[in-house]
Amino acid sequence: MSKLAIVYHSAHGHTEFIARHVLGGAQDVEDIEAHLVKAEDMARTPERLVQYDGIILGSPTYLGGVSGTFKSFMDTTGALWRTHQLKGKLGAGFTVSSLPSGDKQSTLMSMFVFCMQHGMIWVGNPILPEQHRGVPYEEAANRLGSWSGLMAQAGHSSAPDAFPPGDVKTARMFGRHFAESLNRLMVPA
Repeated sequence: MSKLAIVYHSAHGHTEFIARHVLGGAQDVEDIEAHLVKAEDMARTPERLVQYDGIILGSPTYLGGVSGTFKSFMDTTGALWRTHQLKGKLGAGFTVSSLPSGDKQSTLMSMFVFCMQHGMIWVGNPILPEQHRGVPYEEAANRLGSWSGLMAQAGHSSAPDAFPPGDVKTARMFGRHFAESLNRLMVPA
């Protein structure tokens, strides 16, 4: 059984909503034990990350980067970095902003660099944008065209579940892809 943590911060509920759908996709895969963990809780005991085989990071995009709360969590992992305790684990990331771009790529890049510094293996987002196959834009998987991680868009001050159906579908597909990748990596020799 592979263990997966989805570590996220969500100030207004949007990122948590997407995290729950990433979790649902991961739980659709056999031999995966997946957990949602708030970044502020993990920051108190970052050594718990060692028990997981894969870690998906999730943060809103604030001013072109991860939220302050999420950055604080990242900063608490210094002792794990010094001892390379996360080396070889799978990592991935997702983010939410209120604009189609919103500089979400910068947020994903900070997560990527964080994982690379820890010696982790990054899993991207290989989902082809469905609007190119005639699926209506709002319903299309990976409608925002992100390959480095999952991007989702929720309108400013909208309800936490006010996402286009394509973003929700993409979140589930992303979680499933990560879990399947984790299972492939964890095959015993």
